[in-house]
Amino acid sequence: MAFFGWYRFVASLLNALLLFHTFSSAQTDPGYTFMHQATTAPTVAYYDYIIIGGGTAGCPLAATLSQNASVLLLERGGSPYGNANITDLAAFGAALSDLSPTSPSQRFVSEDGVVSARGRVLGGGSCLNAGFYSRAGHDYVRLAGWDARLVNESYEWVEKVVAFQPPLKQWQSAVRDGLVEAGIRPYNGFTYDHMYGTKVGGTIFDQHGHRHTAADLLRYAKPSGLTVLLHAPVHQILFTTRGSTRPKAHGVIFADANGVGHRAYLRRGSKNEIILSSGALGSPQLLMLSGIGPKRQLQAHNITMVLDQPMVGLGMSDNPMNAVFIPSPQPVEVSLIQVVGITHNGTYIEAASGENFAGGARTQDYGMFSPKIGQLSTVPPKQRTQEAIDKAVEVMQSLPQSAFVGGFILEKIMGPISTGHLELTSRSPNDNPSVTFNYFKDPRDLQRCVDGMKIIENVIESNAFSTFRFDSLSIITLLNMTASSPINLLPKHANVSRSLEQFCKDTVMTIWHYHGGCIVDRVVDRDYKVIGIDSLRVIDGSTFRNSPGTNPQATVMMLGRYMGVKIMRERQASNGAK
Repeated sequence: MAFFGWYRFVASLLNALLLFHTFSSAQTDPGYTFMHQATTAPTVAYYDYIIIGGGTAGCPLAATLSQNASVLLLERGGSPYGNANITDLAAFGAALSDLSPTSPSQRFVSEDGVVSARGRVLGGGSCLNAGFYSRAGHDYVRLAGWDARLVNESYEWVEKVVAFQPPLKQWQSAVRDGLVEAGIRPYNGFTYDHMYGTKVGGTIFDQHGHRHTAADLLRYAKPSGLTVLLHAPVHQILFTTRGSTRPKAHGVIFADANGVGHRAYLRRGSKNEIILSSGALGSPQLLMLSGIGPKRQLQAHNITMVLDQPMVGLGMSDNPMNAVFIPSPQPVEVSLIQVVGITHNGTYIEAASGENFAGGARTQDYGMFSPKIGQLSTVPPKQRTQEAIDKAVEVMQSLPQSAFVGGFILEKIMGPISTGHLELTSRSPNDNPSVTFNYFKDPRDLQRCVDGMKIIENVIESNAFSTFRFDSLSIITLLNMTASSPINLLPKHANVSRSLEQFCKDTVMTIWHYHGGCIVDRVVDRDYKVIGIDSLRVIDGSTFRNSPGTNPQATVMMLGRYMGVKIMRERQASNGAK
């Protein structure tokens, strides 16, 4: 038995399921004729639309707008194609373990002490996450003020390319049946829809274990209408007040991989716009770097103020996640998120399993929660000496393969209600801003976590799940095993299983569903136009007050298509009126 290995090192396993709530052979390059390195770009160029960020929202948005306009899509990272660490299910977690400057992921640590990551690749977070695909609920769509018919059409447009039904095997089936036995009813079968009860959701991994990302949606693009530039970080949005009573966005400055500066401007036309789709960290960050944000922050970094907008960077939220590792007495299949229990108490229950879910047997680098990147339990970052890291890595590598047999059941709370803020750390768009999420600051969030953990306990103790647990390992033992592992940088408390509240606080992780910073009705209006600025919109997860559904990627991709159609229709109506 490898119980001691499990106990000391369960966090080495936490990464995969846990890595961005989504990798065989690398997916074939589609050969996009419109995709180029930024080093090939002219010094100055002109377009109808300039989209900043080729991520989960930016790709479908660009593909849609290219149908009747010229579009420039600027992506700070590279292409996902040909990179097995992105596209292959068997290598899941390897991309998130890559801390090199050219990695498709960029690690950051929130001021709360929780380790996280952001996409730095065409396709954004859809290149890194656990692949689960599930729509937002009807109430979410209604409260957002979206056109329900166009929302449904936009989801279907996305799903034709990137969404699949996962193959449900023994371990996931046991979790499914355990949820139903625990009272998370009814069982709704396989569906993309958000429905109370237990369901099998979609996945962006196909039957061959290949990932399909938002970048695949660019196959919808009109090649003559789109230019995609890679390794093209935008440093500033340019504004003019000529002929206008308020600032108007009219261009951007971006750099290529050699550090050479380029400018792109909007062509003349009342419907031409710059659209920011750089995500919950990147969009508020670039607004501030361009002079739109809290006056205090702009002055602190000697940034010329275009608009004093104190709401930029506020309302930052991250849905806290907590999980329990369950060692299995028998082998289990490799699986990422496939089943979800949608409860009435504001929690979602999901699971992942398999011997190589900790970064892939091929790589053995155990993802983001590895000692290789300094995750040493309660050791704070400044105390992570190379000696301490080397010792922890040695321990990890000495564990037998049997120590990695099992899986995780996790709970994530909806919302959340607790919010934080984002601040600049420098004037470089390549540097991470400082972000605070204030996990569990609101006691209602903490209660939801406790309720979710109780459901997990019931699933583990269910008859349906009995095949995959050791009778000798009590729930208290499992909780203590999880709590003692190097999950985050927060201080731990002894015997956390005595208090589920403390367990939630001590073992909090991210599931990479952070959002906010450019929230609707605060920074942008219901058409996603930046309030007080002309010809500038923000279309991405930074506009969300709450995370949509159980997992946001489906809705973020939908939103890119949805708003693309609306903007395209506005343009057509304007041209028809002339």
